Amino acid sequence: MAVVDTVPPEVVQQVAEYFDVLGEPMRLRILNVLQGGERCVQELVEATQTSQANVSKHLKVMVQAGILNRRTKGTSAYYSIADLLIFDLCSLVCDRIACRIEEQAQQFRNFSLSTRE
Repeated sequence: MAVVDTVPPEVVQQVAEYFDVLGEPMRLRILNVLQGGERCVQELVEATQTSQANVSKHLKVMVQAGILNRRTKGTSAYYSIADLLIFDLCSLVCDRIACRIEEQAQQFRNFSLSTRE
């Protein structure tokens, strides 16, 4: 029997924390807005229709996770995507969810057709 190398707990913890950052719907909404390019906090507040405090809290978490960049200009803070691979990850997840939904829809269609016979 082959011995499988175990992943150090610190690595598992960091991966879990990264996914935890993406597990918050408001953060995904912010990422979606930032897909169009750099935005200031006020633009993100308007686009997400939530409070500045809420947006700022989520931005801080994503900057700390290395997902976003932050720059200041005068009294304004601007945010942009630091790691564009985040969109590949989101796309993979969305594609998988879409496949599951399509499979489920086909099951409903099959059931619907079978009840008419």
